[in-house]
Amino acid sequence: MTGPQAAPDSPGGVLQLIRSGAAASRSDVARLLGVSASTAAGRVQALIDHGYLREAGDGKSHGGRRPRRLALRADSGAVAAIDLGSHHASLAVFDMCGALLAEHEQPVRIGDGPSVVLPQMLAEVQRLAERTIPLRGITVGVPGPVDARTGRVVSPSRMPGWNGVDVREVLAAHTDLPVVVDNDANLMAVGEHSADPVAHLVYVKAGTGIGCGVIASGRLHHGAVGAAGDISHLAVHGREDVECSCGRNGCLDAVASGAALVRDLTAAGVTVSDPAEVVELARDAHPVTTRMLREAGQATGEVLATIVNFFNPDVLVVGGQFSRAEPFVASLRSTLYERCLPMATEDLQVVTTRTGRLAGVTGAAHLMLEYLLAPERVNAEIG
Repeated sequence: MTGPQAAPDSPGGVLQLIRSGAAASRSDVARLLGVSASTAAGRVQALIDHGYLREAGDGKSHGGRRPRRLALRADSGAVAAIDLGSHHASLAVFDMCGALLAEHEQPVRIGDGPSVVLPQMLAEVQRLAERTIPLRGITVGVPGPVDARTGRVVSPSRMPGWNGVDVREVLAAHTDLPVVVDNDANLMAVGEHSADPVAHLVYVKAGTGIGCGVIASGRLHHGAVGAAGDISHLAVHGREDVECSCGRNGCLDAVASGAALVRDLTAAGVTVSDPAEVVELARDAHPVTTRMLREAGQATGEVLATIVNFFNPDVLVVGGQFSRAEPFVASLRSTLYERCLPMATEDLQVVTTRTGRLAGVTGAAHLMLEYLLAPERVNAEIG
C-alpha cells in the first residue's frame, strides 16, 4: 500500500511528526528536522492549504512570542469501517483524527455471497455517513484469511461463495473510494492496540470462529502473505476425532470455537443457536455449557502457549463473544501460565478486550487513516 520512503522534511514527513505528537508547532518542526524556520513554515503552510492541518491557538512559549499550535483537521473528511461477521456486521464512521462519529450493527447473512452482502453494507455505511462529512475511504474486515498482497479472501471456513473474491474489485463497481481489506482479527488487534499501544500484542477473537491478530514492534504483522496469527487450524492434542472443514482433524476452530460448542451442545440435547446463547447459559450456571467452555478455554490456551513462548508478547487480549464467559477466560489463562515458560509470562498481561464490539471498526479506521495520510500519498497530492 505504500511506495518508497518519503523524506522526513517533506510535507508528508512533517505531517507524520505532527500526527505522532512529536511536533506541535513550526518551530518544533524546524528543530526536529534541522531545517530553517522558513522551510518548516513552507511545509506547514502547504499542509494547511491542502486541508491536512489547522492552527489551533497559541502554544507554550520558550522565550519570545508564543508559537502557533498545529493540529490535524478532523473535519477534512471521514473514513468508514465495515466489520463483517457470520450473522451481523458492525458499521462505523470516524473523523480524520480517528474519533467515532456514528456506529450501527446490521444483521447480515454472509452466505448470501459477496455480490449481495458487499453492496448492502456499502449502502448502509453510506447512509450512516450522510449525517457526518464526506467519506474518503472504506475498510472492510472479513471473518476469513486475506492475502495481504492482493486483498483476496482465501479458503474461508464459514464464508461460502467468498473464496478467491477480490473485495476491492466488487466494491469498485459501486464506489470510487479507496478500499482496504483485512482479516477481522487483524483489525481487532489494531483496534485494541490503539487503546493500549504496547510494543507486542496478541489479540485472540473467540466467537463463532477463532482467529488471532499480532502486533509486533507497534505494527500489525501480516507475515509473508497474510497468514500470520492464523491459529484456527492448529491441532489440539487428544482431539484427533473431531473433523474440520479444512480436511484435517483436531483443529482448534473445530474443537473450541463458538460454532463447535453450539454443535456439541445441540448434540447433547441443549437448545442453543449461537455463541451469545452459549455465554448466557454459562451465566445461568448451566453445568454442561460451563464444562464445555472450560474445555474450550483449555484447548485455546494450549495452542496459545506455543504462540506466547515463541513471540513473547507484552499483552494477550481475549475478545469476541467468549471474552464474556468467565469459565472460558479463566481456563485459558490458567493453561497459559501452566504451559508457558516462566520468563515468557513473568510480565505478561492476559486481559479481556477493552474496546469490545468496536475493536474491529476502530482498527479498520486506523488502517484507512494510515493509508490516506501516508507520507508518500500526502506528497503526491501536494506535489
